[in-house]
Amino acid sequence: MLFGQSLFQSVLDRLKEEDGEAIEEAAPVSHRMPGFTTGLAFDVMEGVSAPSARPGQAYFDNLEFETPRETTNDAPPAEPSPEPVAAPLPEIEPEPIMPEHLARTTMPEIAAELAISANDTIQSLSDKRRGFAKANHPDRVHPLFRDNATKRMTIANQLIDEAIRRKTRSARR
Repeated sequence: MLFGQSLFQSVLDRLKEEDGEAIEEAAPVSHRMPGFTTGLAFDVMEGVSAPSARPGQAYFDNLEFETPRETTNDAPPAEPSPEPVAAPLPEIEPEPIMPEHLARTTMPEIAAELAISANDTIQSLSDKRRGFAKANHPDRVHPLFRDNATKRMTIANQLIDEAIRRKTRSARR
């Protein structure tokens, strides 16, 4: 403790004195706020309107190549860089072929695929759902076929959910 004050309190007092001096120095500038040492955003533009400043141009200005470092006389001269080789054209991918099972989007076709029976348990129905999703989930097929996969998953989930509801109703009785 210094003169009846804790060290922390003496540091706070010193900071208040320094801030007071900074506020007095910054007082003539009207657009500054006490405690801030920089101007506001409109001061940065220096009278240039935002549309004419072309803010997107700053990105391109920073894309310039780095300047080569200065070399000493002892260093061998830098080898010229080889001429760029034209990149090969990308191969055009053939149009993907939709798997046959994704073409079946009606409820009877999907019900036949799932083969839900009265002997199925809730566990077996969950296993059927997982197996069906593995082959038909929209995230696992080509983007061109996602609509069909979504339809198939929706119908399959409805059929399995209905079978589970029937199982739980019959178990309660």
